[in-house]
Amino acid sequence: MRSRRVLAYAWTLPLTAVGLVLALLVVLAGGRARVVQGVLEVHGWLSRLGLRYCTLLRGGASAITVGHVVIGRDESSLELTRPHERVHVRQCERWGPLFVPAYVLAGLLMLIRGKHLYRDNPFEREAFEKEGQRPAV
Repeated sequence: MRSRRVLAYAWTLPLTAVGLVLALLVVLAGGRARVVQGVLEVHGWLSRLGLRYCTLLRGGASAITVGHVVIGRDESSLELTRPHERVHVRQCERWGPLFVPAYVLAGLLMLIRGKHLYRDNPFEREAFEKEGQRPAV
């Protein structure tokens, strides 16, 4: 089981490296970081600004997963979205460096089919189903 975890971290390393750079920027700007269940969680004014204005979601996102790093608006956003974001961490472990292209492609396919880019994305649907909620957009 331990070797399985090591492989999961290694497979997601390219994504996690990007997440670590983003996390470092948030922390250097005065944000906070802590490890919860093997995942680095960060939040601060810079992440709040980025998640509010640099996503395609109306009103922005509460949190985003990049490998084994979850960037949230604030502590309460991280707590509220933890079940959802942990599904994305597991998806990153499954897909590794292919996660971002697969996620984007899935969203574009939904858009081409006349569905919602985010709400109908299979990666999001899995995350919302696992946490027992429906996507709100």
